[in-house]
Amino acid sequence: MYKAGFDMKLHALTDVFGDLVIYRDMNAMDERLPRYSEAWHEMGMAGPNPPRKLDMAYAQALAWLLAQAQKIAGPRRPALSEIFYLGDTLLNDGGAFQNLRSLTGWPGWCFIGSEKDQELQITGKDGLYQANRWIALADFLRQAQAEGAAIDQRTVAIVDIDKTAIGARGRNDKSIDRARLAAIEATLSEAVGEAFKRDEFLQVYAVLNTPKYHSFTADNQDNVAYICLMLSAGVVDLDAVLARVDAQELTDSRQFMAHVDNLRGELTPRVLALHDDIYTRARAGDPTPFKAFRRREYQETVDRMGHLPSDARLGQRLIEEICITREVLEASQWLRERGCLMVALSDKPDEATMPSPLLAAQGYLPLHRTPTHIVGQSIELPAISARDGMLV
Repeated sequence: MYKAGFDMKLHALTDVFGDLVIYRDMNAMDERLPRYSEAWHEMGMAGPNPPRKLDMAYAQALAWLLAQAQKIAGPRRPALSEIFYLGDTLLNDGGAFQNLRSLTGWPGWCFIGSEKDQELQITGKDGLYQANRWIALADFLRQAQAEGAAIDQRTVAIVDIDKTAIGARGRNDKSIDRARLAAIEATLSEAVGEAFKRDEFLQVYAVLNTPKYHSFTADNQDNVAYICLMLSAGVVDLDAVLARVDAQELTDSRQFMAHVDNLRGELTPRVLALHDDIYTRARAGDPTPFKAFRRREYQETVDRMGHLPSDARLGQRLIEEICITREVLEASQWLRERGCLMVALSDKPDEATMPSPLLAAQGYLPLHRTPTHIVGQSIELPAISARDGMLV
């Protein structure tokens, strides 16, 4: 049923969004916007630690940044008063959209996509729609127009990056998962050395990376990676840890880190150095404290972007390469042509999206500037008439 189109030319997210990209740490890549550490008080935040995506405080910080971005986009642009949101998960993306809409009071429309080998279906109400095909974006935009959406310079169009703009969920998302898993494996292997057993690590990761243990790991890959590190290093036993979790004796990863800290005499120098750094950052409120893993995640991710030859088979490309989603790209281009403020959003931390000075010297680029191939179906978008042009 699914017939993918392929563009041999390489493209980057900057083609549509420029540097108006905001990552987990609430730092926009556009240097004209202040960093979170400089503006959190002005945003009305309670403290300097960035909020998480589903917190109402996140919507508050995001709304502040969007207002600043609208101002620098052009002196004659009107104030923002409408939201479009394209994402891939109902909980995170849908929840962030609803929080932002509730906070601002603006009308809004949200599309949640995931490719399935089924006949096209799009369902929803009150501006929040889910679809089983990314090509349904065209129907979504028409529906929003029918419901009275302005879609012009008053509109902010927020596009999720991971598994939406790149690595489309249900089609190309496993390539993102493989990059993250490879980063954890490489980081742990370097720390543990010859004692590292890959098969055992993969089994442990598969167990911990499930909804059953989300309350323990907070569904946070930094926490999963840290627990895997201590299990791989032989500091603790998986069955014993899970038994304590099931008995609610271990309720979260911070408690587990404290337990490991009591065993620090059993850690090798490499593992101890990682533990001390991670535990210190976690206690300070850093939601992504495993920096070594996240820096490796950046490299594993961009190394999978645009690296296959143009004659690679589609099946191989969808597995091995992280591609731009054609349907999302075309919808974003259409929204931009209507005058919308285009913003790309990601829950990745800075360390997983920006090259280290050493990698930058080797030619590595920020994730949103890294070119890759486009895969997907071209969508039939509503025509843009002369009166639909930008407000003046």
